[in-house]
Amino acid sequence: MFTLDPVVVAVIAAMSVVTYLTKGGGLWLLTHVEISDRVEASLEVLPGAIIVAVLGPELASGGPPEWLAGGVVAAVAWKTENILLALVTGVGAIVMFRAAL
Repeated sequence: MFTLDPVVVAVIAAMSVVTYLTKGGGLWLLTHVEISDRVEASLEVLPGAIIVAVLGPELASGGPPEWLAGGVVAAVAWKTENILLALVTGVGAIVMFRAAL
C-alpha cells in the first residue's frame, strides 16, 4: 500500500498556494495599474512564446518524427489559430510518427 509523506503533501500544498497567490496577485495588479498597448500586446502572445520555449529544444534535438509532428502543429496552429487544438494534434502526431518510423 502506498503512504503519503506529510512533508511532500505540505510542499505540494505550499506550491499550490503560491501559484494561486501569484496568479491572483497578477490579476489584481492588472486591474489597478494602467498598462500600455505594448505591454498588453506582449501579454497576449506570452502563451505561444512559452510553448515555443519549451518545445523548441525538443525539436532541435529530435529526429524525423519530432520534425514531422512539429510541422503538423505549425500547420494546425496556422489554419485554426487555436494553440490547444494544435498541441493536442501534435501529441497524436508524435505518437503516430514514432510508431510508424
